[in-house]
Amino acid sequence: MSSHLRTGPLLVLLAAALGGTAGTAQAFAPLGAGPVSVGATRIVFGGFALFAYAWLRGELPALAVARRRVPYLLLSAPVVAAYQLCFFAALARTGVAVGTIVTIGSAPVFTGLLARLTGGGRPARTWYAATAFAIAGCALLTLGGARAGVDTGGVLLALAAGLGYAVYVIVSSRAIAATGSVSAVMGVLFGGSAVVLLPVLMLSHPAWLATPSGALVGVHLAVVTTVLGYLLYGRGLRTTPAASAATLSLAEPAVATLLSLLVLGERLGVTGGAGLALVGAALAVLAVPVRRSPG
Repeated sequence: MSSHLRTGPLLVLLAAALGGTAGTAQAFAPLGAGPVSVGATRIVFGGFALFAYAWLRGELPALAVARRRVPYLLLSAPVVAAYQLCFFAALARTGVAVGTIVTIGSAPVFTGLLARLTGGGRPARTWYAATAFAIAGCALLTLGGARAGVDTGGVLLALAAGLGYAVYVIVSSRAIAATGSVSAVMGVLFGGSAVVLLPVLMLSHPAWLATPSGALVGVHLAVVTTVLGYLLYGRGLRTTPAASAATLSLAEPAVATLLSLLVLGERLGVTGGAGLALVGAALAVLAVPVRRSPG
């Protein structure tokens, strides 16, 4: 079996793990760093950096190979921007644990449905089992959060963010397959999102970024969780089906939960621990490729 087929899911897992640090990083932001401002900061600085990276590497012309995909990338840029705003607004209303789990937990379902509706084919059989276990685990993680206040509006925002994330996965995976350039696709998609969110950032009172702790949080969100995270994710999408990649992204709330325990001192009961174990088992099913018999 090709090493690319083995490493693709692992790259997606690593990217999800980096994304899982965003909530903990936000907890160290200074006063005045609201959810809208934090989300806009992540995409504006990270998006422009991804576009500059693709431009400096001379990979933007690769998009000419698949011109028909470019309009989809540009149209998806506002979706990515909306995903970020809905995601961080959900965290503010219903808590980091519940908001993250509902967002990333709903993404595999939306991705599998969108892939099927748009001619992407039926997901692999392992996807159904792994997704069921992962979503059950996310539900237990939510129930296990003793301090997690569930707000209906926050849950709806998280579901909208999950749908936006699914659109991003479908569009980016197909554009990468058509162009062969992760940098070009991510640069255009997130660069466009940065343009959309720049006015939002300017209106969100970003003075907190001028403080030492604010600058560190901003750099972490932009460089680690966005630039590095999405480049790794894009490379993983080359050999990982979109539906499976979305399920593997459930590592993000799992990592976020572990960090809340180890760094922020939060507690996780027996129910939450069982949920975390279920998510881990589901991720292991998808991360290990199935060996096919010859012929």
